[in-house]
Amino acid sequence: MPVPNEKHYFCEPMGNENKRTGLVVKNTGSWYDVTTQEGDTVECRIRGNFRIKGIRSTNPIAVGDHVDFLEDKDKKGMITAIHDRKNYLMRRSSNLSKQSHIIAANIDLAVLVATTHYPQTTTTFIDRFLATAEAYQIPAVIVFNKTDLLAPEEMAYLTELAKLYSSIGYPSYAISVKNEINISEVKQLIQHKIALFSGHSGVGKSSLINLLAPGAALKTGEISKSHKSGKHTTTFSEMIPLSFGGYIIDTPGIRGFGTVDFKTEEIYHFFPELFKKAEDCRFYNCLHLNEPGCAVKEAVEKGEIAVTRYASYFSILEDPEDTKYRV
Repeated sequence: MPVPNEKHYFCEPMGNENKRTGLVVKNTGSWYDVTTQEGDTVECRIRGNFRIKGIRSTNPIAVGDHVDFLEDKDKKGMITAIHDRKNYLMRRSSNLSKQSHIIAANIDLAVLVATTHYPQTTTTFIDRFLATAEAYQIPAVIVFNKTDLLAPEEMAYLTELAKLYSSIGYPSYAISVKNEINISEVKQLIQHKIALFSGHSGVGKSSLINLLAPGAALKTGEISKSHKSGKHTTTFSEMIPLSFGGYIIDTPGIRGFGTVDFKTEEIYHFFPELFKKAEDCRFYNCLHLNEPGCAVKEAVEKGEIAVTRYASYFSILEDPEDTKYRV
């Protein structure tokens, strides 16, 4: 089971520079923008030996982290410590030499921006995102964008999908950024929260953030007509302040959501409806595959659990073991 509240470790101090504390609001690769309580933003780096106990990741520090840093005479900083995290959201890294990539830390709400068409966000992707948020104890919601493009039968499908996820416990909203439909609901949802926005490229995430935080002026991209997918317009994660209170953490578009830290026998815990039904299974260690007396399989056959949700659970079970576990 993921352990989000881990103790974090320090680098050796250097010189007699001023020690300061701040919030990491932007990651630009090797540099981090850190905003202090005094309102200053200082460019900081980390030392090569900076490590966090128990986490193998491509980025030991993430947007949303509270850190200590030493400021030098040139007004640049060296991060020396990271404060304990309330939580973090992690996915499998595209860098095969590492196990994971921390998307952001200290999140109040995970907002998945999705589209049923133009481009399509698959239920597998949605479910992997939700399962990861569930594992790291982060409340999650789904915002389905581009309702203005949908034909009646496509809108009917979106409505059924939103109804399914809402019934499980994930509030779902149908919006149109272009026509500014239901944007006030999203504002109310994220007010005074640190809300992470994630999703495929091309779903309108940047356009939605520009509507919620006009000063952000994020770049937006066109959809590829041949592949019906979007181009990456966000390169690095960034915290964007909201005039009505709170922050949006903008993240780069994600093509796939590989899971990490999921032990095989615990995966169903991160699907609330499976977890609830599993209480009625004959065997306490049931994996809900072919075991006799499996209440989960029976619920799927009766239509009490959506086939798509069970298929997503099964797809995570089939992930190679070295991508399901933290080494």
